[in-house]
Parts: sequence; structure tokens; C-alpha cells
Amino acid sequence: MAKFKLEYIWLDGYQPTQNLRSKTRIEKDFSGQLEDCPMWNFDGSSTQQAEGGSSDCLLKPVAIHPDPDRRQAFLVMCEVLNPDRTPHASNGRATINDDDQDFWFGFEQEYFLWDLTTNKPLGFPENGFPNPQGQYYCSVGAANAFGRSIVEEHLDICLEADINIEGINAEVAAGQWEFQVFAKGAAKAGDQTWLARYLLERTAEKYGVGINWHCKPVVGDWNGSGMHANFSNETLRTCGSKAVYEEICEAFAPYVQEHMEVYGADNAMRLTGLHETQAMDKFSYGVSDRGASIRIPIATVENNWKGWLEDRRPNSEADPYKVAARIIKTVKNALVPA
Repeated sequence: MAKFKLEYIWLDGYQPTQNLRSKTRIEKDFSGQLEDCPMWNFDGSSTQQAEGGSSDCLLKPVAIHPDPDRRQAFLVMCEVLNPDRTPHASNGRATINDDDQDFWFGFEQEYFLWDLTTNKPLGFPENGFPNPQGQYYCSVGAANAFGRSIVEEHLDICLEADINIEGINAEVAAGQWEFQVFAKGAAKAGDQTWLARYLLERTAEKYGVGINWHCKPVVGDWNGSGMHANFSNETLRTCGSKAVYEEICEAFAPYVQEHMEVYGADNAMRLTGLHETQAMDKFSYGVSDRGASIRIPIATVENNWKGWLEDRRPNSEADPYKVAARIIKTVKNALVPA
């Protein structure tokens, strides 16, 4: 009788930044289908999601992917429920209002590969700094691209896991990289981004390297890390109207604080108006403007104002579920008839 490993993955209750957790369940003659993944539970008192006297939290499977790194295994993304099966307070996925999957999201996830011995990015000497940033973006060569073997292995594993990863590149700072994930449906985009993060952490484990998700781990003249959120709905994909795009962009202006609350901790360290960012307390938008809060891609304009927008403010530690939920709320408010 065949036995299968199901890796149940969820987000804990730590604040302001949640962490990935996982544990393995063994199932006999498993079909590989989501509907055959049982509800499970865990000790929420160990993850800041429950008190010790009533510690059970439930894991509801929401997505399943093959696990290329282990034999007869699957990755099972879960959301956390209370014992009465209502969404737990830490469950950002449950806040998404996108039942018809009208919204499409592409997340550009930046991060640093981190040397756990020196407590610096890969490529940084033990004492001092490497050459100034500029030569590292989309670079090649051992003097510029650090940790490529990890990044390439992660890409291969994501593709084998049927995660819709759309690309990778070395980023502006030494030891900094990016991958992009796209999905039709906000919840699915969040699921796949979290699974890609999980697989990156697990891949780097083999090399004894850490993943630093913080938005500004190196102080000074070094780029921070973002999770730019590219998004569209049917209106943005088909309207063919500059005025509609501007109306939607303007709708974000009154809600800067509400967006910042879910765009990741310590964002003030990154959103300074420097290093391809707009200041945290300001709002702007513009065509091809990487210093704006929201960039209107040139491809959208060239396609007769049919395409998508990019919110450049979410940082690398932000929860893609919560980011998507807030963007959807703002866009839907903009499209309510007067």
C-alpha cells in the first residue's frame, strides 16, 4: 500500500510579520486531489494563535502542488481556522473579496540571500562593503552574481511544483534577487507566492544560507526589497481609457495609511523617496515612473490603455493575501457608480 507525504503549510500569528510553518502528514493511497486532503490541526499556543488552555487551531487545505524535492509528496497550502471553523484573526486569505476571480495579480518578490556566518548578504566581505550597487542588477559572473546556484535550483523546483513563476533576476544590490509569480485570482496568487517563498527557504537550507525578507536589511546607499504588486481586473484589461486609469489611481490617494498598514513592517526604512521609491507618506502615480507609488506600465499605454497597474509600495515581507485584499477594496470603491 503506497504512502504519501503531505506537507501542510500555514502562516503563524506573529506580529507585525507572520512566519511560515509546516508539518508532515502521512496518507495511504492518496489521490493527489485537494478535496481528499483532510482538515488537520496544530498547537496554536506555540505559534501565537491560541492560549495553552484551548490551543487547537484548524488547518483548512486551500491549494495542493506536487513536491519535487521529496518522493511521493505534496505541498498543501492551508488557511488557519478557529475550532468553530470561522477564519482565525491571522488569516489574511479570508479577507479577500474576489469570489469571481476578476482580479489578476503578479507579485515581484525581492529578497537577500544571507550569509549566516557574517550576518551580511552573500557577496559582502566580512569587513566593509563590496563595490557600490549598479553592477549587480541582472548581472553575470562570480564578481557580480552571488548565490546563483540557489536561485536556479529554486526556479527549477517551483516549475516542477506547477507554481506559475514567471521569471527571476539578480537585483540592484549585491546578494539581492527577485522572482515573479502570477495568477488569475487574488487568493491563488497569494497561495503561489507563499509556496514559492516556502520552497526558497527550504532550498537555501541545503546550502546553509538564510533568506532575509526584511525590506531594508542593509542600511545606507543600498536598495531595499519590495514585493511590487501588479494587478488588473476586467475594467483595467479592457477599458481603453486614460481617464478610467487616472480615476482608479486617484482612488488610492485618500487611503495611503490603510495600505501602509498591510504593506509590510518597517516600510518607512524603504519608502524614503530614494532608491526607486516614493516617500511613505506621499502618493503619486505616473507612466513608467519607478519613483511613484503606482506605476502605469508603458505596455498598458501602448496597448491603448488596456492592461494593468503596479503598486510599488508593498515590501518584501508583506502578506500577498492582505496586499491583494486592500488593493481590491480600493479599486472596487473607485468603480462604484456615483
